[in-house]
Amino acid sequence: MTDFISYISSALDQGHLFKLTLAKPRNKQSELRNIFFRPVEINDELVYNATYRSKTNDQAKNFNSDALIDEISDNLENQFYNADLYFPDQKISLLQSKKGHSKVLIKKEKNEIKIEQHNHIKQRLISESTPYLVDLGLSSTHGKIYAHAQDKYKQINKYIELIAALIKDDKTVKKIIDMGCGKGYLTFALYDYLNNGQSQNAEVKGVEIRQDLVDKCNNIAQKNKLIGLNFDLGSIDQYKIKSTDMVIALHACDIATDMAIAKGLEAEAKYIVVAPCCHKQIRKAIRKTESALNPILKHGILLERQAEMITDSIRALILESQGYEVKVFEFISSEHTGKNVMISAVKTGVVNKEAIKQIDALKAEFGIEEHYLESLI
Repeated sequence: MTDFISYISSALDQGHLFKLTLAKPRNKQSELRNIFFRPVEINDELVYNATYRSKTNDQAKNFNSDALIDEISDNLENQFYNADLYFPDQKISLLQSKKGHSKVLIKKEKNEIKIEQHNHIKQRLISESTPYLVDLGLSSTHGKIYAHAQDKYKQINKYIELIAALIKDDKTVKKIIDMGCGKGYLTFALYDYLNNGQSQNAEVKGVEIRQDLVDKCNNIAQKNKLIGLNFDLGSIDQYKIKSTDMVIALHACDIATDMAIAKGLEAEAKYIVVAPCCHKQIRKAIRKTESALNPILKHGILLERQAEMITDSIRALILESQGYEVKVFEFISSEHTGKNVMISAVKTGVVNKEAIKQIDALKAEFGIEEHYLESLI
């Protein structure tokens, strides 16, 4: 067996490809019948895939060179008597008996040994090679996302997936306002999806309070000939919206999210999408009452999380009271961003008649006088 293993070790050291079959179980009662090893490439790395064949099902594992030798040796000592090692020009067989006798046979024969490609390439709605991503500093001129920008790229595509699911096949979405758009990553991506992915001929406008970002984004849009994509200087509370189909505010801090929701309601937008950031107003407004939930308020981190839940719950209820169907869900995994809750609202005209009572009950439970969004509408 040592001689047989040495053939495998030598092949691995020299980079020679092979296939391997382990057979003839030592225990006839064993469910495991065979193990087949073959070379595969996963994300540009060569490994050996092992398929464990049993009476009832198959299982698969992948091994690098070091782990592969250990796995084969262990199975030949404890699970199987025989093995066949296949190279392009020969087959080497190990035969072992119950009495402990063994021999290695070498036979010349032609075998096809090739590397199977198991690289999983996820289809993204926004391609890595999209030109404006280079100008935004997310990808190289070779169309590859930089390592430091991988999380942002995943966030962009997840965001577009969510918007795509929200609007579905609605071709009436022609005007979009992105409030507090920052560096414009998501604004560019949404324009790209609607106009190039869906051929909707939509106008997308980003609103940002920092002049340098507004100028930069407008220059990138013009350079890439993105007709209908513009960026305006302005704050969320002062910006005037005449009409729009969708209002977006991602990571607008504290009451700025409420301002954006109010702007969407005022414009009677069909879609309102926000990803809140910070919840200072309600945290400061919470007062101790006779509630059994008061012990939660003793600890700062629990108080903060409770304030987040109360704030966003009331936002959702207010939207429902205005005739919107509302969903609150995780925007993207917390490993990519800590602020990962999204509220999406679709105008249906169906009013939740109990919403105001539920808001009043929540406020009474925590001694809150007013949610800021209430004052805006």
